[in-house]
Amino acid sequence: MSDSGILTGEYFINGDEACAEGAIAAGCRFFAGYPITPATEIAERMARRLPQVQGICIQMEDEIASMAAILGASWGGTKSMTATSGPGFSLMMENIGLGMMTETPCVIVNIMRGGPSTGLPTLVGQADVMQARWGSHGDYEVIALSPSSPQEMFNLTIEAFNLSEIYRLPVLILGDELVGHMSEKVIIPPSDQIHQVSRVRPSQSPDGYLPFMAGDNLVPPMACAGEGYHVHVTGLTHDEQGYPQTTAQVHERLVRRLADKIRHNTSKIIQVEEFETANSEVMVVAYGCTSRTAREAVQILRSEGKKVGLLRLITLWPFPEERIRQVAQGIKAFIVPEINYGQIAYEVERCSQGRAETVLLPLMGGAIHTPENIMEAVKEYLP
Repeated sequence: MSDSGILTGEYFINGDEACAEGAIAAGCRFFAGYPITPATEIAERMARRLPQVQGICIQMEDEIASMAAILGASWGGTKSMTATSGPGFSLMMENIGLGMMTETPCVIVNIMRGGPSTGLPTLVGQADVMQARWGSHGDYEVIALSPSSPQEMFNLTIEAFNLSEIYRLPVLILGDELVGHMSEKVIIPPSDQIHQVSRVRPSQSPDGYLPFMAGDNLVPPMACAGEGYHVHVTGLTHDEQGYPQTTAQVHERLVRRLADKIRHNTSKIIQVEEFETANSEVMVVAYGCTSRTAREAVQILRSEGKKVGLLRLITLWPFPEERIRQVAQGIKAFIVPEINYGQIAYEVERCSQGRAETVLLPLMGGAIHTPENIMEAVKEYLP
């Protein structure tokens, strides 16, 4: 262990444990959560590790309180995180909206399982991706990342914390049960090789400070409790001073800024991995554990001379609309395998604008696609 408390070296750990180590490496020093399968290993790891780095881990009475606690910790100046699964994610939604409105940087990990309701607590699912985008009420934009391996659980947790600080909002990690419980080699680099984004503090004196006045980047600097600044934090529509102003004009200005700080930076945020996409006539679009099966299917089909490629969505939200539109102009079809009854497939269909057919390969949850499932669908277009 380094002087900073970050583990370095090679480890054989599961995705949940890698997520916890990524959080600590990113500077997270506060975790609040409630045990829920299949995310409990994150809380367990944080309970052991945070005291070793002078951090705090609290088991709250429920997920509503957990989300409130990490918002408060963030306003106290501490990088914070919670972790849950589907039912707990549903309980968090109102306070996620509060975090969006108050522009509170933090990270929320949802290790997805089969639903709805209690569903399949111990089995895989990918049916929370639309809830992640639209779960809380009102207009807002989100950033949601989709890891496909324990190594990416580590890497993307760091990325999530950095994005939360850059754009001042809760950032989501949508891992699925299979990735969360999968054990593989995870390489943790030395602490001096890990990029941490620090919170942007106000440069002006407390007398002239407007806590929600943003510059050209649309993200206001953030003063935290105990730094001598007066900040009024409310979920109500508020002006640049932070005070409630429930008028149409103020609401329009505020909501546009909350959305545009993400919409105007999609080219910096979105990550898509492309595999064998050049000269392809059919494109598989996949994310999370499903992308691993899809990659194997594409490799087999390419060895048979089929012109098929893979777009792996690392960033689910904001959605890579422009890339889907570009690809749609030169292919016959998108094949979209998902462990749900159709969610991201409808985004692919919307963005392709009829230029290419979109084929959903659904599974309800609990099982994963086989390469044969995907190969069969591709061969409908490339016999």
